[in-house]
Amino acid sequence: MDLKGKVALVTGAGSGIGKASALMLAARGARVAVLSRTGSEILKAKEEIEAAGGEALALTGDVSLEDDMKGAVETLVSAWGRLDIVVANAGINGVWAPIDDLQPHEWDKTIAVNLRGTYLTIHCVVPHLKLAGGGSIVVVSSINGTRTFTTAGATAYSATKAAQLAMVQQLALELGKSRIRINAVCPGLITTNIPDSTIKRNQDAARIPVVWPEGDIPITGGKAGTSEDVAEIIAFLASDHARHITGSPVWIDGGQSLLR
Repeated sequence: MDLKGKVALVTGAGSGIGKASALMLAARGARVAVLSRTGSEILKAKEEIEAAGGEALALTGDVSLEDDMKGAVETLVSAWGRLDIVVANAGINGVWAPIDDLQPHEWDKTIAVNLRGTYLTIHCVVPHLKLAGGGSIVVVSSINGTRTFTTAGATAYSATKAAQLAMVQQLALELGKSRIRINAVCPGLITTNIPDSTIKRNQDAARIPVVWPEGDIPITGGKAGTSEDVAEIIAFLASDHARHITGSPVWIDGGQSLLR
């Protein structure tokens, strides 16, 4: 999967799946622009890519803000002259609570980051992918909202993840005529730090009790996947090896969502 000569943008690249994807794309030859709201995080990601022999550009911005995304993409294109690969990864779990407890401002924040952020990322990059003669967009969705609906109180989160997949399938046709492929990866339980920022409130009131089979993730005996497991698929979808794949979800969960 040689990506030499390609330029990539990865949002939410300061940690977890985004960082692993940026490192993997760089290891395969792409120049990678890494974006996050947190400047210190994104500088560390840039330094790790460069320490491994890659080329990186650090961008700071909020994916839910139009001016931030326009500015970031303009900076990238001014620096490197083109854009070929986009990984729309930035997202939050937000608040998980019963619907009558979940507050409007909490709902709005999750929608703003996960859904508006995905829209703005795609909106800002597509003109440059067209100028490059095509490219690949990979949206990081989830098993939640696409194949499972059992995470108590995660209504806002699941709604955004379902909408992301709908966007991917809708845009596969629209962007296909410009030779732009767009696909979704749908991870299950992955070891990242995102659960640390999840606010869980009164989940028991929304929970439906079910006894799962022993071994929640069949292929690993219950062990969570890694960010690198997801990054491998993202790198594949970004490459010419996936040249005939568009509008497709790929569930990366070790079979977890088939039990749920």
